[in-house]
Amino acid sequence: MPYWGFDGVAHPGGQMIVNKDSATKVAGVFRKLYAQKYPIRRMRLVDAYQGDDFDSIDDDNTSAFNCRQATGSGNWSQHAYGWAIDLNPCENPYIVTGGEIAHRKCAKFYRNRSAREPGVITRNDRVVKAFAAIGWGWGGNWDGNVKDTQHFSKSGR
Repeated sequence: MPYWGFDGVAHPGGQMIVNKDSATKVAGVFRKLYAQKYPIRRMRLVDAYQGDDFDSIDDDNTSAFNCRQATGSGNWSQHAYGWAIDLNPCENPYIVTGGEIAHRKCAKFYRNRSAREPGVITRNDRVVKAFAAIGWGWGGNWDGNVKDTQHFSKSGR
């Protein structure tokens, strides 16, 4: 899939695997984001990181399918089914109540969460609306102790 980089250049070779039942809708979301020149740092298969979600996030990689358990759970993640996408994970970190985040490289974005910062997702912005239009929920809207501001999924979890 093509995407606009933070360098202001179109990148033609982005890769993402999603479940077949969602592929057309997800491609439509990324077509909208591309038309709006929404920046994405990189888009590689998690295979480039030997399936290591932590390494993929540390590299600020937008990804979808990864056969793994949900963070802090013994259950399969929505990523394992191809029903979840993590978008610009450094700009949009996984945040635990009190402001703790797992990725130190991403801490600067937690402290400066502004819609004016490139790639940052905020409540009801164009990215949240594009995914909501296909029935997918945003992890930034989760109730409880965790906000996963990079995460969009078919189930909303």
